[in-house]
Amino acid sequence: MLRMQNLSKVYRTHMIETHALRGFAIHVKEGEFVTVTGPSGSGKTTFLNIAGLLETFNDGEYLLDGVNVRGLDDNARARLRNEKLGFIFQGFNLIPDLNLFDNVDVPLRYRGFSRAERKERIEQALTEVGLASRMKHYPAELSGGQQQRVAIARALAGSPRLLLADEPTGNLDSQMARSVMELMEQINARGTTILMVTHDPELARRSQRNVHIIDGQVSDLVRKAPSLVDASA
Repeated sequence: MLRMQNLSKVYRTHMIETHALRGFAIHVKEGEFVTVTGPSGSGKTTFLNIAGLLETFNDGEYLLDGVNVRGLDDNARARLRNEKLGFIFQGFNLIPDLNLFDNVDVPLRYRGFSRAERKERIEQALTEVGLASRMKHYPAELSGGQQQRVAIARALAGSPRLLLADEPTGNLDSQMARSVMELMEQINARGTTILMVTHDPELARRSQRNVHIIDGQVSDLVRKAPSLVDASA
């Protein structure tokens, strides 16, 4: 699903050159749930932004679902991002003046879906996250955990092959965080590949594999023993 090899990313100013990633290599297989950990400034966010085609890189190779993204123009990158990826952010990024239905609808409007198909996708996604009965409510009427579920529904409505999550439980208490993690595990069990940056060691332990990044490089990859589901695949 995702393969990076010898990737580098350098930020330059007039006086300073900062190597955010150097010799970076990772392979995420289809259907995996991988967490990414590391100290602040280690390169986690840069990696996730490059994985999400939100930033370019200087050298190396990046294949997304078999497509080499190096050299793609902005339009091609946007099409690939819309077709393959879903995003979940720490801050929810919901529009306060729109109800849940319309919040989930916003990115679908850019995909060219018909009104009927958008409605079906929105209702299915909100049902999947347990909020179908509240689709006419507004973000301010929801708890933090519920707002994050709406953000997940918004990502799911586009049927992404790869779901990228940047600290999705960072603004939640421990109980809500576990609830959101359980939902993401259910989504992964249905076949969606998930790549999640987290500072929470408990959540990292619950994933299939943990990638630790230090100073822009992969420090170690800890893979869990295969579950019964893995063994039967």
